[in-house]
Amino acid sequence: MIKKSSNDFEILDDTIKKAQFDMCQAYANGAMGVIVSGLIWLTAASITYQYSPHTGIWTLFIGGMFIYPLSILFCKSIGLSGAHTKSNPLGNLAMEGTILMMMCLPLALGLSMQQKEWFFQAMLLIIGGRYLTFTTIYGKKIYWILGAILGISALLLFKLKVPALGSLLTGSCIEISFGLFMLISFQRENKKSIQTK
Repeated sequence: MIKKSSNDFEILDDTIKKAQFDMCQAYANGAMGVIVSGLIWLTAASITYQYSPHTGIWTLFIGGMFIYPLSILFCKSIGLSGAHTKSNPLGNLAMEGTILMMMCLPLALGLSMQQKEWFFQAMLLIIGGRYLTFTTIYGKKIYWILGAILGISALLLFKLKVPALGSLLTGSCIEISFGLFMLISFQRENKKSIQTK
């Protein structure tokens, strides 16, 4: 049996923190992705209001494919690289979380065949669960809060039988609010680090 010393764990902890710092600097603590996701929920809400929940489902589904590329553009617009170091192991965790989310999409689509509103509530649960992994990716505990709020909201919306538009607006408000808060926090952190140098 191989014994690990406390020094081994300190080295591992330092490696994880460096990887998290790299992810934070590339993607503004993940704030841009959260904001873009919230904007897509808002777009789907507008489409649902004008047309139908069915059209809103496809707007959210297709719009979700553009979250990553749009968030990269947003990152670059504020002077960030929008790309983590290739050797960063947390990049793999982010990709694995995305794949897991995509594997859950058929479940949400299946629920929509029973009741259109259930698709949006299921997506809030799925996205909320994915955000929990962002706590490790970025080293920010706020993602536990974001994930929990989205999950609890989904359950309440389901219990109260809230229409599709209400679920979409709820998801949008939560994500945009958290995303803006995280972006402001990121900018303050960077400003402080520059001032202390």
